[in-house]
Amino acid sequence: MSTSTSTSTSAGPDELLWVPVCPLDALAREAGVPALVRGEAVAVFRTHDDQVHALSNIDPVTGASVLSRGIIGTRGDEVFVASPLHKEHYALRDGRCLDDPTLRVAAYDTRVVDGEVQVGGRRPECPQ
Repeated sequence: MSTSTSTSTSAGPDELLWVPVCPLDALAREAGVPALVRGEAVAVFRTHDDQVHALSNIDPVTGASVLSRGIIGTRGDEVFVASPLHKEHYALRDGRCLDDPTLRVAAYDTRVVDGEVQVGGRRPECPQ
């Protein structure tokens, strides 16, 4: 998570890539919320140590938009969300499925600016 205290009112080209989602205080620790970011269903998560992550909200096994309702946990040093449907574990860092290497969900850049959670672009290593 990066935190910026910039209060500039003019948006440069890079600023147009960031979509405000919600105030950080509105996002409970160890929980996720669904968001529509540039027409894509995204799940935004806040961990116990205030890190913010965003993954596709679409469960790749079922196609249902449910990952934001999953349970956050850890396996070793890897923080994950467990799909509420079939319990596959997806790494919050990059969307890899920790249980099945053939599964993955898209991961998005995130940041917190002046207390507001923002989601950026889809990471290039992630599926369409």
